[in-house]
Formats: sequence, C-alpha cells, structure tokens
Amino acid sequence: MTDVTKILDAIERGDARAVDELLPAVYDELRLLAAQKMLQEPPGQTLQATALVHEAYIRLIEGADQNWKSRGHFFKAAAEAMRRILIENARRKKRLKRAGNHQRVSLDDVNLAIEGPSDNIEALDEALVKLGKENAVMAKVIELRYFAGLTLEQISEILNISRRTVSSYWAYARAWLYREMTKSDDGFCD
Repeated sequence: MTDVTKILDAIERGDARAVDELLPAVYDELRLLAAQKMLQEPPGQTLQATALVHEAYIRLIEGADQNWKSRGHFFKAAAEAMRRILIENARRKKRLKRAGNHQRVSLDDVNLAIEGPSDNIEALDEALVKLGKENAVMAKVIELRYFAGLTLEQISEILNISRRTVSSYWAYARAWLYREMTKSDDGFCD
C-alpha cells in the first residue's frame, strides 16, 4: 500500500489531518500531469499548470465524493476535475471573445483530435460525453490519456485492464472521436 493510499484511507475514516498530508504527497505528480496537459493547450492560455492543480485539488477535497479507494482512483478523479476546469475555462473564454459562436473544427489527421492542441475543447468534451454513453471505459481511457497525460501502461494499471485492451480502446476511440468531431452539418461542429 502506497503512502497516498494510506492517506486516502485515513481521509475515508474521517482523519482531518490526513487531508493536510494529501496535497504534499500528490502535488509533484499532479503538477507534472497538469504541465503536460498545458503544453497541449493552444498558445495564449491564461491558466497556468499550478493554478490547474490547485483548482482541481480544491474541487476534489471540497467535493461530496471523497471515497477514493486507491491512488489510481484518486488520480482518475483528479483527471476528471482537470478536464472540467479546462472545459469551463475554454467556454468562458469563448463566451467572452466570440460571443458564444461555434466554429467548425478542421483536423487533418486522427492524432490531432487527441494529442495536439485543441482549439475546440468543447467539441472534444461533447464527443467524449457521447462516447461515454456508448462505452464508459473507452471514454475513461481518452480522458486519462488526453486530459491527465497518462501513459497507456498507467491507464492499464488504473483501470485494471490489460495494456493490449487499453491500446485497442485508445486506437478505436481516437478514430471515433475524430469522426464525431468532423461530422458535417448534422454534427456539433457547426
């Protein structure tokens, strides 16, 4: 059992001191994940990796669900929190700059939909929500890879599925998201 798992167990038991021990124990890893994600954001991003980590941590600690079963479960929750923060930030910027007008997303290859900077993170989020309704595990693979910057091996460990399955899900979900994000008039990329 790792130190983080022990701290999470103490938090679940109601030990208030454990909450104070959690941030120092996970900060470097969360900061690295946030920094990797921020490198994928378009230039001019005003949100810094440190601010992303702090906002995600506050949401996790103040949130209703603090029943993290393991280190991996905690980092899944952190990835979800970071995803929501980045999406909210993108929506806020879009409302302020473009009065909420949607713009068509042009992607030249499948990798750009997932690994490159995304000018339309809202479209990615909408597609990811739709994928989650069809296959929640595939959606979680994309979320952990894209928003948290985890490797396929790390995702395999966190989700407790084989590396080969994660790789298959990653390939399929990237293609599926690309198709969804590049749909013609009936899609959400107006």
